[in-house]
Amino acid sequence: MRRTGYVRIAGVDEAGRGCLFGPVFAAAVILDPDKPLRGLADSKTLACERRAELAVLIRERAMAWAVASASASEIDQINILQASRLAMRRAVEALNPPCDYLLVDATTVDWPVPQQALIKGDARVRAIAAASILAKVGRDECIGLLDEQYPGYGLARHKGYPTAEHKEALLRLGPTDLHRRSYAPVLQALQRTL
Repeated sequence: MRRTGYVRIAGVDEAGRGCLFGPVFAAAVILDPDKPLRGLADSKTLACERRAELAVLIRERAMAWAVASASASEIDQINILQASRLAMRRAVEALNPPCDYLLVDATTVDWPVPQQALIKGDARVRAIAAASILAKVGRDECIGLLDEQYPGYGLARHKGYPTAEHKEALLRLGPTDLHRRSYAPVLQALQRTL
């Protein structure tokens, strides 16, 4: 893309689509070709400590980066795919300087620049991998803080994903206001508590 004249190519990815609780996060990153980063990979393949280390380096060395989210209520209103795309658009919109091309993991973003959706982009493109890391680290930090506000669900351990522990807590305690009511396990727990 650089050879064809684009200079601010942003990678975009999301984190938390499969969770039962909390917002979906997205990040957009324009890597600086003069400040290379080693070790970028799909965030799901990295240990938590390594993701945190890389997130610091990405924030320091990237030409631009932004993290944004869409709330659980927005997910319930417009569905998870559209909410993920909304979070992505918010992240892209916040880039400064703005991007002139988008490389997006597996979808497109409602943003007026040329773009390409890449299946498994977070494993194939460094800028998308960087975005996946920032989105995952940002979401995990948010859920860690929410764990203190919503004790008993084990959020700090499972990050809102549908683990056996989380499903059991949902049935025992009922859904919170940040659980995604359009997701079947949350809906089932809600119906049992009514």
